[in-house]
Amino acid sequence: MKFTKSLTTLLAEANNTGEGSLKRTLGSWNLVALGIGAIIGAGLFVRTAAAAGEAAGAAVTLSFIVAAIGCAFAGLCYAEFAAMIPIAGSAYTYAYTTMGEVVAWIIGWALIMEYALGAATVSIAWSEYLNKLLGGVIPYEWTHSPFESLNGVSGIVNLPALVILLLITLVLIKGTKESASLNGIIVFVKVAIVLIFIVVGWQFIKPENHTPYLIPEGTPGHEGFFKWGWGGVLGGAAIVFFAFIGFDAVSTAAQEAKNPKKDMPIGILGSLVICTILYILFSYVLTGVTNWSEFSDPTKGKEASVAYAISTYMTGYSWLATGVTVAILAGFSSVILVMLMGQSRVFYTMSKDGLLPKIFSELHPKFSTPYKSNIILFILVGLFAGFVPGSVAGDLTSFGTLLAFVLVSAGIWILRVKSPNIERPFKTPLVPLVPILGILVCGGMIVALDPTTLKVAALWMLLGILVYFLYSRHHSLVRKEAAGKK
Repeated sequence: MKFTKSLTTLLAEANNTGEGSLKRTLGSWNLVALGIGAIIGAGLFVRTAAAAGEAAGAAVTLSFIVAAIGCAFAGLCYAEFAAMIPIAGSAYTYAYTTMGEVVAWIIGWALIMEYALGAATVSIAWSEYLNKLLGGVIPYEWTHSPFESLNGVSGIVNLPALVILLLITLVLIKGTKESASLNGIIVFVKVAIVLIFIVVGWQFIKPENHTPYLIPEGTPGHEGFFKWGWGGVLGGAAIVFFAFIGFDAVSTAAQEAKNPKKDMPIGILGSLVICTILYILFSYVLTGVTNWSEFSDPTKGKEASVAYAISTYMTGYSWLATGVTVAILAGFSSVILVMLMGQSRVFYTMSKDGLLPKIFSELHPKFSTPYKSNIILFILVGLFAGFVPGSVAGDLTSFGTLLAFVLVSAGIWILRVKSPNIERPFKTPLVPLVPILGILVCGGMIVALDPTTLKVAALWMLLGILVYFLYSRHHSLVRKEAAGKK
């Protein structure tokens, strides 16, 4: 028997605004800002040059368009679900409704890789950039894990990573509206710096850097279908795709939206559209200021790319390089905030269903936030951030995200067949074509992940299945109701 949650039960939960429920405090622009906060991290500053130098050349702008279309397939499916079932669990809840408890548990477990592991990894990078901005004044041993060493000096703990996690956890406990307000300020700062780079850099664009637009066949170091021409555009899209990850976190705030039927589609799709426009303009300016071929050099590409372009070709704007570092720090901060918020909301819903202990759904008597879940998350994420090297995470965050995208896309198709007449405030167009494309694009990107990542992800999922059969299966409220228990 496949145990699923009925839509009637879910909609009753969504309409419950009494004691023990999350407060509805977020408007559409709060949700758009949450989406931008999760999407624009360092990916824009790092992935753009990497994609240009390795695969797409100046046509990296087209790579961003292709990646955005891939995200749009999943985004349209998320928008329909979030407007129809405004519950905090995101992809986990959608899977529970359409594919049953086991699949829901699997996706809930996979989301830990996206949100919790993502927050830990980003906090480690935040620590590195902060120390770079401060000129390296924080000693090596206090910014690295015990498993890292340099010139005979071993790390003790990554202290800045723990500090930023603690500060953001305290804001999340204080309240969703306060968290959204802080995120809005951070988003303003980083978007402002991105816009300044676009406006200032536009006057330094050299048209010859965009000619030829596609990397010509036979270019040294660009052998292989995905390294030149239109194939290179697709190869670049696979690289920059991960700069879009995060918009799905908006759906975890559905239970805190004032008018989810209208606000959720605006939040999810609006943040995607705004970030896509910024990404295209940013990549056009960056490859116009600096020839894409220079980004093939590791010392000029990736993390160093924007600072290199500014210091080398934008005379008189050295201050902007510092501004970019500030924007990256701001970007990291908002990503951590949205990831930790998203994870606590997924845990909240899983706990309400009995699949996790009750402690994860206990709300603060004054702030109505899942504060115990936030504290537990700080401890777990902090242990990883403080004592494990950031490189260990690899592309596990991407695996969790892409698996969620695949199952949400499949869920829309299934629900259209199972419940064709239910009210849908927002409808995904061209079903089943859009869900099928979402499944194929995101499924293909899972297959393209490196073998080591896939092996670690498989072990993580096996651990999750073990937890399910040892604990969650026996505490499931849906199973208890089916068995006639109260």
